Amino acid sequence: MQIGEVIRKYRKSKNMTQEEMANRLGVTAPAVNKWENGNSMPDIMLLSPIARLLDITPDVLLSFHEELTKEEINSLVNDANARLKTEPYEEVFLWAKKMMEEYPNCEWLTWQMAVVLDAWRLVNKVPDAEKYDDYLYDCYTRVLSGGDEQLRRKAADSLFGFHTRKEQWEKAEKYLAYFSKDDPERKRKQAYIYSKTERIHEAYKAYEEILFSGYQMASMVLHSIYMLAMQENDKEKARLLVEKQQKMAALFEMGRYNEVSAGLEFAVAEQDADAAIEIMEQVIDAVGTICEWVDSPLYEHMEFKKPREEFQEQLIKNLLENFRDEETFGFLKEDKRYQELVK
Repeated sequence: MQIGEVIRKYRKSKNMTQEEMANRLGVTAPAVNKWENGNSMPDIMLLSPIARLLDITPDVLLSFHEELTKEEINSLVNDANARLKTEPYEEVFLWAKKMMEEYPNCEWLTWQMAVVLDAWRLVNKVPDAEKYDDYLYDCYTRVLSGGDEQLRRKAADSLFGFHTRKEQWEKAEKYLAYFSKDDPERKRKQAYIYSKTERIHEAYKAYEEILFSGYQMASMVLHSIYMLAMQENDKEKARLLVEKQQKMAALFEMGRYNEVSAGLEFAVAEQDADAAIEIMEQVIDAVGTICEWVDSPLYEHMEFKKPREEFQEQLIKNLLENFRDEETFGFLKEDKRYQELVK
């Protein structure tokens, strides 16, 4: 806030009129009015008396903030958005620039204002939009060199977009170093750069890796939600989640084994003998498809090791051993189909 705004805020908080304040300071009421409206500044000799009168420190009076609060930043950004809808872009740009200069150490304000200004000029096709390039680019690079890791990543993302819009692929690619190597967004951006720089095989492979790991993550999340549903005894939701897992395994071409095995846990929990035995039989029959994705065209640019026959034989033995577990499958022990399966 400007010094006049600070004076008005704290004067009103003390229920003091401009005239009362003027009398206490030995100045005129119009002088106080001019301070608060930003038409003039208090004499330097009055700064300490004003601060004492308002029960604030000189730093607060002069708005020496290292950082704005989250609420103050949001208020300024919302103000910028509102102004852009009713005022010429150039005027709002100059106002925003003034705000950023007033709080030069507030990197979050700098980045958010730059994003708002950058996006608005592109979406609304502001005339001569390129003339703002240098300033906005400088905002992003200043934030990039700051101390906030999360903010550096956001600035790198903005700079990546800045250069890709200009088809400056090499410059854009260097900002991927600010993303974690395990971040799917980094991989997606890298794949996009590959596709634009004639590295087609690498692009395919990168996209396929995202798809493959995305299935693994989504499958684990669905199962975790399924466990929550079972914990709350919400059988209808649990059944729905099992169906989603089955369909997802089919969609991502994970093989028949992964499709049918998803329902076994629920069938056992329900002690549904017919469903459990049917799924157990299907699982054994589908062991050969457990790594079917190896031959899927969805992942043809990825490299996998095909499982040996011994692996499948051992898996069948392990499955049958698990099926013999009386604590889990004891409710089936009198069923002849079960006896035949596990003997």
